[in-house]
Amino acid sequence: MSQPDSIDAVQKMLGEQGYVCGRALATVVFLSLRLGRPLFLEGEAGVGKTEIAKALASGLGRRLIRLQCYEGLDASSAVYEWNFPAQMVAIRTAEAVGGSDRKGLQEELFSGDYLIRRPLLEAMEPDPAVCRCW
Repeated sequence: MSQPDSIDAVQKMLGEQGYVCGRALATVVFLSLRLGRPLFLEGEAGVGKTEIAKALASGLGRRLIRLQCYEGLDASSAVYEWNFPAQMVAIRTAEAVGGSDRKGLQEELFSGDYLIRRPLLEAMEPDPAVCRCW
């Protein structure tokens, strides 16, 4: 779906998703979309931060990526981690076959095939998404 070309179009798009949006918020959303910049919203629980993320994702035809932030959250949980079991299987298979190309095996083990993408990495990929962190 295409991006709204005006503030009124943002209000209309969000309204079609069941989200009633005032002009001030629609202006901020429009500018965020037009400039390609993140939109950071804060507020008490229950004021509609998640709902606007859902409405934006639905209205724009994008995925909604959700990440709950908490005190013990580390980078491997939020960004990415390696699939260690799959890497170990590949190592054991290479040993059993007698593969001696260590550099090739290392490049394979640390390729995207063994990467587990977490919400923040997914949100930065070229396929646009709406990310809701709380």
